[in-house]
Parts: sequence; structure tokens; C-alpha cells
Amino acid sequence: MKLNFIRIFSSIFLLSIYLLASTAMAEEISGPAPNFTLKSRSGENLKLSEYRGEVVMINFWASWCGPCRQEMPLLEQLYTRYSPLGFTILGINVEEDSKLAEKLLEEIPVNFPILFDTENAVSEKYNVVAMPSTIMVDRDGNMRYLHLGYMPGYEVDYEKQIKELIRE
Repeated sequence: MKLNFIRIFSSIFLLSIYLLASTAMAEEISGPAPNFTLKSRSGENLKLSEYRGEVVMINFWASWCGPCRQEMPLLEQLYTRYSPLGFTILGINVEEDSKLAEKLLEEIPVNFPILFDTENAVSEKYNVVAMPSTIMVDRDGNMRYLHLGYMPGYEVDYEKQIKELIRE
């Protein structure tokens, strides 16, 4: 009886955290974005520091995440529209098996760089607690906005923040 109660309570608690995280709006954050190097989909290692001077959206995602799948085509639209103005997206897949990400990317193709954090070292540096998690980084390498989860309409906030950071 006690064990069942603990299981039920744990499930409700985790569901509550997920729902709160998935409906959270953007919050302003500050401080330098922790640098990292990860293997990209093209096979080369990419470093965040190589993008200094650009506005960077770091998007942590997983193939099993429904909101991530919903958001991916919208991120591609933002990338296509704003990359000529000094904007990029680094899509960081957090799964141990990068083949799962590759399979999803066959269904939902994107042109922005996809990186693989198979050991979750980068997601730990950024204290990722929700899928997807998105951090906006300004041209000086400072974190400015954090988005936890995704719901339709978040892309409007993303676009406002991208425009703001590009203008700076």
C-alpha cells in the first residue's frame, strides 16, 4: 500500500513538474553562455565560441519529445529568415543514441546545425530540466533568454527576441 502511494505521488509530482515546465514563458537570464564542443551531424566538431558575433539560439531537444517535433519546423523557418542577418540555431539532441535523432530529421528536415550531446555533458552545464529547452545568446556570448518547454505561440516570442538581439 505504502509503495503504491509513493509511486502514485511520484508520478503526479513528475507530471506536475512537466506541465509547469512545458507552459513556462521565457525568462530573462544573464551571464556568459558556457562554451562547449560537440560533434555535429556533418561529422565535424562545432564550438559555441566559434559563433561569437552572431545571435545564437541553443535548442535542446529529443526525438521522443512531442513539443520538440512540433517546434522543429518553426525553428527552421526562423533560421531561414534570420540567418542572413547573423543568426543561427544550434539544435542539441540529448539522446544517447544519435540514430533516433537522425530518424526524426528524415521526417522533419532542417538546415541549421544539429549537435549530439550523447553523454549529456552540455545539457548538464546548462541545467536543462525540460524538453525542449531554448537559450538565446547575444552577439557577445551572453545568455539573455531561457524558454522551458514549447507551446504554440512561443515562436512569436522567439522572433521578437531574435530581432531585438540582432539590432543590438
